[in-house]
Amino acid sequence: MAMRGATANPVSARYGDKVREADGDFLDWLAAAREERPLRTEVVIERPRSALTRNDSPDIPFETSFNAYRGCEHGCIYCFARPTHAYHGLSPGLDFESRLFAKPDGPALLRAAFARAGYRPSPLALGTNTDPYQPIEGRFRITRAVLALCLETRHPVSVTTKSARILDDLPLLAALAKEGLAMAMLSVTTLDPALARAMEPRASAPRLRLAAIAALSEADVPVAVSASPMIPALNDHELEAIVGAAAEAGAVAAAAMPVRLPHEVAPLFEAWLRHHRPDRADRVLNGIRAMRGGRLNDPRFGSRLKGEGPWAALLAARLARLRRVHGLKPRDWRLRTDLFQPPEDPCQPRLL
Repeated sequence: MAMRGATANPVSARYGDKVREADGDFLDWLAAAREERPLRTEVVIERPRSALTRNDSPDIPFETSFNAYRGCEHGCIYCFARPTHAYHGLSPGLDFESRLFAKPDGPALLRAAFARAGYRPSPLALGTNTDPYQPIEGRFRITRAVLALCLETRHPVSVTTKSARILDDLPLLAALAKEGLAMAMLSVTTLDPALARAMEPRASAPRLRLAAIAALSEADVPVAVSASPMIPALNDHELEAIVGAAAEAGAVAAAAMPVRLPHEVAPLFEAWLRHHRPDRADRVLNGIRAMRGGRLNDPRFGSRLKGEGPWAALLAARLARLRRVHGLKPRDWRLRTDLFQPPEDPCQPRLL
């Protein structure tokens, strides 16, 4: 599908490069567009030469990942992946939510990678950059094809999402989990429907994410809850309620990370905050700065996913207590790798 030039969108024209200062007119336009103008999703087919992304960050607990899509329809205002759209000359704002890239060749590329001599399996992480179960998955079914490949080859896989659409693939996940090859993690940021609609406008409602945790648990798929991101003075008071509700639904592990606002995300988040929660905007922003060395983002390894200072320390202590109270584990990415069988035909999927 052809894509319009980036300059056709006011967001792209002003924010194709790194944001330095928030523009008042742009922020007014952004707030109005997000609430009053329905988004029309455009999808561009991407043809990558490889599918596996290998991780060398000391902050990330997995070695390999696959992202079926670039951009995300969920529209979470705090999403740390938004700046990646600037690499394509598109805006991290509305373009990120509505001008998407899909990789339908991804499963075939993964099959070829799995078939290479000397390939060493490690848990394949899905949903590390954008959500594998955003609405367009219903059309492309790329995530489903990857799970089917993992089941065929007995390859370990983890899925992170904030969509109840994951239940569409419950039979595949249950079959993988039966052999110790799969785990899932649902992100539940708030239990307040109004805040969720404003902050994550096209993601599944919180009650549906909790229902997905319950269904996964009932099918014996190990499932964790990620109460992330925790945002000072906005949703951090909900940590106990979120973890408690997830534990009651059947979660076996819990995680929580403080918000991080890299590059263009910071002014976008501040614009959203001053529009939707003007009464507490300064308090929220000051709280973020207090755990980020006086800035809205700290990119340093070792601190970017944890924060620092009293608020970050208290968050970690509260999470540790909740794990003890509810008998939950930390997030665990270890899955079996000894059952892996390279695909018999690297070019042709086997019908399961």
